[in-house]
Amino acid sequence: MKTFMDHNFLLETQTARALYHDRAANEPICDFHCHIPPEQIAQNHPFRSITEAWLGGDHYKWRAMRIAGVPERLITGGASDLEKFEAYASVVERAIGNPLYHWTHLELQRYFGIEEPLTARGAQSIFDRCNALLEDGMRPQELIARSNVRLLCTTDDPADSLAWHEQLLEKNDSGATILPAFRPDKALNPSAPDFPQYLRKLAESDGGSIESFDDLKGVLSRRMDFFHRHGCRLSDHALEVVPCSRADCGQLDAILKSASRGETTTPDSLAKFRTELLKFLAEQYSARGWTMQLHLGALRSINAEMFAALGPDIGCDAMNDMPVAVPLAGLLGVMSEDVPLPRTLLFSLHDKDNYTLNVIAGALQRDGRASHVGVGPAWWYHDQRDGMVKHLRNLANVSMLSGFVGMTTDSRSLLSYTRHEYFRRILCNLLGGWVENGEYPADMETLGDIVSRVSFGNAYSLFQS
Repeated sequence: MKTFMDHNFLLETQTARALYHDRAANEPICDFHCHIPPEQIAQNHPFRSITEAWLGGDHYKWRAMRIAGVPERLITGGASDLEKFEAYASVVERAIGNPLYHWTHLELQRYFGIEEPLTARGAQSIFDRCNALLEDGMRPQELIARSNVRLLCTTDDPADSLAWHEQLLEKNDSGATILPAFRPDKALNPSAPDFPQYLRKLAESDGGSIESFDDLKGVLSRRMDFFHRHGCRLSDHALEVVPCSRADCGQLDAILKSASRGETTTPDSLAKFRTELLKFLAEQYSARGWTMQLHLGALRSINAEMFAALGPDIGCDAMNDMPVAVPLAGLLGVMSEDVPLPRTLLFSLHDKDNYTLNVIAGALQRDGRASHVGVGPAWWYHDQRDGMVKHLRNLANVSMLSGFVGMTTDSRSLLSYTRHEYFRRILCNLLGGWVENGEYPADMETLGDIVSRVSFGNAYSLFQS
């Protein structure tokens, strides 16, 4: 029997162990997509307890606790930090096969030096030991430094002042470059009830007004210039449904004016508005040398009762299974009508789409540019061992695994950087198995280069424009 999550955890062959310990483990982290609040980093916010650090905004954990029957009072409610931690411990000890089990114990091992499994009966002791280290100065910037993070991107609305990023330029002891990423989802959603208020906020950020579709494009372009001056080189879009429907300026102005008055936007009008605005944005990204991320296929907030009580992003989202190939190929074609596509990463929340995304990406390359269009990391419900292995095999089968951008945390927790270790162990184990099965030569120099690129170098190259 192997030791529980030891030095060679998930590494089943000698080649896998050599690749991980000699190459992957030493690579820094480029976390190009996460949801860590920049103010938490800039303020170097002291955590009051491990509960705040772990459960303060982690919908993965909240979802698992609800599935296990934990009352909401012990998840997002008014229970004490210790009560919530004990409730989570009681769930984790029974979460065999769930990635939360491995993530939880990697975090306990790497940040707190705790090797024993988390159980309900041992929760109080682990709670106290973690809190003692947090109180001793383990704050956000130290956690980033200890995680060997070279570059980190937050997720920021175009209307954001980026004041926290400016503060980080003045003082940042994390050792990481911390950059904004441009997330204009609210500008792309005229059907949202708060769209009129958002338009006013966006216009105010630019010191003007938005009366027409051209006005909206002008404001967004100037906000991109502002973000670019702050180091932004990455955009991100969440698309539940991929739009592909054309419209002229008159139609777009009418849709905008109607939405700005709070009137209902039809699905057809929404698709037209999004297609044309995405086309404009993609052209702007291409001109600036930015990378565009398209996250496809999430069904948001399907539990109406929980949404009314707690709002979005609380663990009540699901995956969509709508067709992707035709609308996505059409949208990317529209985006590249007048200028080349920007560097693009495609994500789907449904793994049935990943072969499709790989094949579409492979057909849309730019001359002499490696992996100019590609897939992003195994996303959300797929960032576990089976999902990652399947994702990597898909890449290897129909694309170039060596050009893959690797892993992101996609997390709101600063303790989530061990997910990069988890991914790297899975990557090295897959490659090591191919070598020891005679499917690839034991060329450790080439293999090591591939591991280094996928672990860090390919993602970091997104910012080397």
